[in-house]
Amino acid sequence: MATAQATKNCITLKGSAQIIVEYLKYGINSILFQRGIYPAEDFDNTQQYGLTILMSKDPKIKTFLQNVLSQTEEWLSKNMINKISMVITNAHTKEVLECWDFNMQAELGDGDISDPTKLTTTKELSRIQNEIRDVMRQISATVSYLPLLDCICTFDVMIHTLQNTELPAKWDETGAIVIQNPQAVQLRSFSTGLHKVDTVVNYKMST
Repeated sequence: MATAQATKNCITLKGSAQIIVEYLKYGINSILFQRGIYPAEDFDNTQQYGLTILMSKDPKIKTFLQNVLSQTEEWLSKNMINKISMVITNAHTKEVLECWDFNMQAELGDGDISDPTKLTTTKELSRIQNEIRDVMRQISATVSYLPLLDCICTFDVMIHTLQNTELPAKWDETGAIVIQNPQAVQLRSFSTGLHKVDTVVNYKMST
């Protein structure tokens, strides 16, 4: 019975990947709303992390994010990802105006480290979600200092993998993201015990 209880309280690599992908889903939707990429009426309220978060109702956006995040979860559970980037561009000129980087660093957890594929952590889920809540609050607060996006914008999500990662069909490799006159703001970090996630927003400084 004690063994079953101990297993129940452990987070595996797969579980850690699920927690991070959930954060990315809510974080990206929150950014889309906060930065006015789509009209406010295209979003619905939902409760997560003890916060009210706006989620897109657009079927195309929901499908796009589902496809990207399901692949993210698969690769992250194998520690094959070091960064996810959400890129906001001017729809007409294609100039990059903002890039939200979610940097990921593998951690060893607190279980048996002799087999890297079976790493676990006993960090409480409630503690992890409290850390994520603090980051989500910071994402909402960025609207107070980020420059107004006064043009029609579009967005994309890029997965930065380790070398020699096999890409799915219809996926392409991409080059570096360049922002003119860039500024960066580091938000809080959170850790699942197996992955540490740093969120950074890079933006074009208004001239």
